[in-house]
Amino acid sequence: MLIPQRLQQRSQLLQAVRLFFHSRAYLEVDTPVRLPLLLPEAHIRPLRADGGFLQTSPELCMKRLLARGCSRLFQVCHCFRKDECGRLHQEEFTMLEWYRAGWSYTQLMAECEDLVRFLAAWLPELAGVIGTDALAREGKTVSLASPWERLTVDEAFRSFGDISAREALEQNMFDEVLVTRVEPRLGWERPVFLYDYPVELGSLARSRADNDTVAERFELYIAGIELANGFSELTDPEEQRRRFVLEIEKAREYGNSDGQMPEKFLADLVRLGETAGIALGLDRLFMLLMGCDTVSEAMTMSPEDL
Repeated sequence: MLIPQRLQQRSQLLQAVRLFFHSRAYLEVDTPVRLPLLLPEAHIRPLRADGGFLQTSPELCMKRLLARGCSRLFQVCHCFRKDECGRLHQEEFTMLEWYRAGWSYTQLMAECEDLVRFLAAWLPELAGVIGTDALAREGKTVSLASPWERLTVDEAFRSFGDISAREALEQNMFDEVLVTRVEPRLGWERPVFLYDYPVELGSLARSRADNDTVAERFELYIAGIELANGFSELTDPEEQRRRFVLEIEKAREYGNSDGQMPEKFLADLVRLGETAGIALGLDRLFMLLMGCDTVSEAMTMSPEDL
């Protein structure tokens, strides 16, 4: 449970997040937390809630609002993912998600960089912040000065894992190599955007026009910690349906039979033009800024407090 000083800091950071997006003419929205069905994602297990599900992300609802003419949306909300618990995970956590019509993932990377730098400068007295342009983590200094590093997934796998991303995927080693060899090396001198994931790992992301084997997806890493996942949105309803079928089949192989085809979402997708969206784990970011060792130390209350 946060002491009053840290509770005040968390409150100020939440205010700063909203100030950042309001200053850029984003519309803040709040969408339902309990849903009759979720977007099929094989590797995420949802929590049931009286005949429905607690949201794992507000993505489904926010994209439907975008399809109806909203061009810039953001939301700070609680999300829920079953069996996620540890130093960097909790089953209930705070997500920041935002979308911008007319943008691609490259523009979204730049805005994500702007946001983190803005928050670090907003409260330079935080324990994890050095001055206004660096973070302290495990005795090391991570510079937040622009530009941040951009590294393709394949480059990272070849440099740190001694294997190509495609080979790792074909040998069913992708997650193992990413978690054990790649992630621990990322973002210690400055933050890193890891981008262009194999298309099989971007079920909601658009494929690159010049290389359909990779998806326009990125993740942000600071001090070996993954903070955000963003992409250029896939807006072809037929291609999205095909990918959802694969996700539902994978989920069943993992023992999760909850997946359903989100027909209303697919019907709205045809109205959606070029769009980029991103989900950022606020508790993890606050953990870094506040100099906490675990994500639960940056949350108002953890399950152990209840």
